[in-house]
Amino acid sequence: MAPLRFSANLSWLFSELPGLPARLRAAGSSGFEAAEVAWPYAEPPGALARVAREAGLRLVLINTPPGDQEKGEMGLGAVPGRQAAFREGLEQAVRYAKALGCPRIHLMAGRVPQGADRAAVRGEMETVFLENLRHAAGVLAQENLVGLLEPINTRVTDPQYFLDTPQQAAAILQKVGRPNLQLQMDIFHWQIMDGNLTGNIRKFLPIVGHVQVAQVPGRGEPSSPGELNFPYLFQLLEDEGYQGFVGCEYRPQGEGGVGLQGWPWRNRCWMGAVFSLWGEMPLPLSTGDTVEGLSWLRSYWDRQGHPQAGQ
Repeated sequence: MAPLRFSANLSWLFSELPGLPARLRAAGSSGFEAAEVAWPYAEPPGALARVAREAGLRLVLINTPPGDQEKGEMGLGAVPGRQAAFREGLEQAVRYAKALGCPRIHLMAGRVPQGADRAAVRGEMETVFLENLRHAAGVLAQENLVGLLEPINTRVTDPQYFLDTPQQAAAILQKVGRPNLQLQMDIFHWQIMDGNLTGNIRKFLPIVGHVQVAQVPGRGEPSSPGELNFPYLFQLLEDEGYQGFVGCEYRPQGEGGVGLQGWPWRNRCWMGAVFSLWGEMPLPLSTGDTVEGLSWLRSYWDRQGHPQAGQ
């Protein structure tokens, strides 16, 4: 039973820092060994790979390009009439993944077209998605890469997103039937859409290739107030034998919504602070609620036999 491994989602963490290179350096300095980012495409892949190496990080997840965001696109995998653009974006994602040494690509399904009735277009969109996924599976297999499908909740985050429940995603994966396509489990979205996290984690974990976490309803760090019991959920993932990474995809809570600046250790990415707690970096803990919120993880860390600072 191996301890969980965490990755910094740099689309959410260190948001006060301009540009992905600066965020990579910050994640490395905070103790992370892995990072993920939705869209790295504003930076040359070679330059990003160099910064990641210097920061001691490996990239574990990127997304396919979103499409034309000015027109409201958020992925193209299931969007009728955008098959050619999806495949072009897939090729770009594969180039970046290879340069970055990143083994997983989230194949974004996209949104129901504006003005369309979800039920009326569901069949057509699924047909398009299946066609694109079969193509993607072949392309990814040639490069030894894994494609992921992520359901995004349509109750709060994105009412138009096509893929919104683990049941829908699992059914599509079964129809495609390719072993290098897996499920991406974002606990935040799963809780909002369906709840029953214990049952759903146990049922779907065999086909899960990546996990992401945030507290519900505020999408803050796991130690922030909310309805999810993360000590229990993390222990469940560990007990069920999950071997992949857990992505820290949350909005750091605190004064003014700032990140590293202003109130550094309460607002710093939550897991980075945890790793620093047992590392060699100084940790000027001055807020009792921060220490209390991390006390359960101190116990978890100790159970794994990791030495504390100075030992």
